[in-house]
Amino acid sequence: MASANTSCSEENFSCSICLAVFNNPVTTACGHNFCRTCITKFWDEQAKYKCPVCNKLFDTRPDLQVNTLLTEMVDRFGTSVRVKEQPCVEPGEVPCDFCAGTQLKAVKSCLVCLISYCPTHLEPHHRVAGLKKHRLVEPMDRLEDRMCKKHNQLLELFCQTEQVFVCQFCTETDHMSHPVVPLKEEYEVKTAQLGKIEAEVPQMIQERKLKIQEIKEADRQIADVAQVLTVLISYVEKWRDDFKQTIKEKRKSSEIQTEDLVKELEQEIEDLTNRSSEVKQLSNTKDHLHFLQAIKDPPPTRDWTTVDVRSLSSVGTLRRSLNQLEETLDMEMKKLRDDAELKRVQQYAVDLTLDPDTAHPNLILSRDGKKVHDGGVKRLRNCFKGFKNSFCVVTKQSFSSGRFYFEVQVKDKTTWCLGVARESISRTCIILTTETGCWTLSYDKDGLLFRDDPSVRLPLRAELQKVGVFVDYDEGLVSFYDVEARVHLYSATGCTFSEPLYTFLRPCLGNGGKNSAPLIISPVNKIV
Repeated sequence: MASANTSCSEENFSCSICLAVFNNPVTTACGHNFCRTCITKFWDEQAKYKCPVCNKLFDTRPDLQVNTLLTEMVDRFGTSVRVKEQPCVEPGEVPCDFCAGTQLKAVKSCLVCLISYCPTHLEPHHRVAGLKKHRLVEPMDRLEDRMCKKHNQLLELFCQTEQVFVCQFCTETDHMSHPVVPLKEEYEVKTAQLGKIEAEVPQMIQERKLKIQEIKEADRQIADVAQVLTVLISYVEKWRDDFKQTIKEKRKSSEIQTEDLVKELEQEIEDLTNRSSEVKQLSNTKDHLHFLQAIKDPPPTRDWTTVDVRSLSSVGTLRRSLNQLEETLDMEMKKLRDDAELKRVQQYAVDLTLDPDTAHPNLILSRDGKKVHDGGVKRLRNCFKGFKNSFCVVTKQSFSSGRFYFEVQVKDKTTWCLGVARESISRTCIILTTETGCWTLSYDKDGLLFRDDPSVRLPLRAELQKVGVFVDYDEGLVSFYDVEARVHLYSATGCTFSEPLYTFLRPCLGNGGKNSAPLIISPVNKIV
């Protein structure tokens, strides 16, 4: 019953002309109700005055009476009825410009009125003769922006010469000789271009990120050089101060001896000068007695050729000091250079996990894929990718360009081998060198060895705990570092990489527990 009553009420609230909720309802003499505006316009267009519902004719134009009761009911229920009958505008849809309060969805836009209408407010355009001539199109927002300012026509074309929107009249005047296409056609062209740009943008972003990285890297290198120079200057200044202090102390210890020697020499000079004057006078006398009486033995003098009075700052002393300074500077410079280099390459650290499918059957891998060691017992693995004759394993990740860096803990191991290997490395190979597709550093009782043809033996480093490996694929470079000591160990240059590279680990035999410690891919602790 409630539903029926509601339906009946909604019918009574609708104007039979506009089919919308009454707006200022009035009643005719025959008892039918209409919107005042609707019935007024209806009679304005008719030669005779009749009721639109029952067609009753009136001799004269009737006086319309306000239906007070109906007005009150419309005020109470009109809004809910309108919302229920017609859909409200949703985001992205064009709203009716005529609706007051809750806006309804527009179904047409008028290019003459430049207004969008919902079904209710569009009704006059279907009924009134003058409005029927207006051009109606699918709903459009911002109608004013879609109209040609010069011809007041819809901008439906695109001028390819001047890259502007034009109407049909524009093609007959200012753009008569220009190639024009429908907006849809230009839209499809631009959409295709946009798709291409969209595909290129990620690469462009990546290129710019790399350029930023290069700029920052250059700034870091400048800062590193400045730091090295600052440290070297401090060493030189310290050497200068130490040298001055040494000379000062030596002079102080020999100060008394120096003064005595100088006084003795000055006294001998004075005595010799006086003796010279006496000899000169005696050489001129003819008195034999006086000559013999006046002549005396010369004053005693020291044999100064036996006295060593070399300068404290002699060439030999200075040479020894400079050699010592040069050795110190070389050592400190190498430390600073290696430390700065290690900081730079650590910026390319990557996260790696070992691939169990490639591991030799005797090897045991941790669940997180970061550790590997010899388990002593061969395990069944049905995988063609596994190494057969060498206790090796590679990572899941590979690299075919750019730079990457990783660190491996080798603490407490007596033998090991690590580096990078190309994808096609033989799984049955025992000898692993650059010729067989492996660029590795190995360690045993004899020290470090870069496996090449011929191999390169490196100085033994005490307590090597963690090895860093840096690869520049495009430059053909593989470098090894002692991470804890922050020292460069060895670099292989001029390498030729033509396929993906994998991180390669070889923990070697456990040797009865002496070499049971695992090789561990460690997180990189970057030092800024």
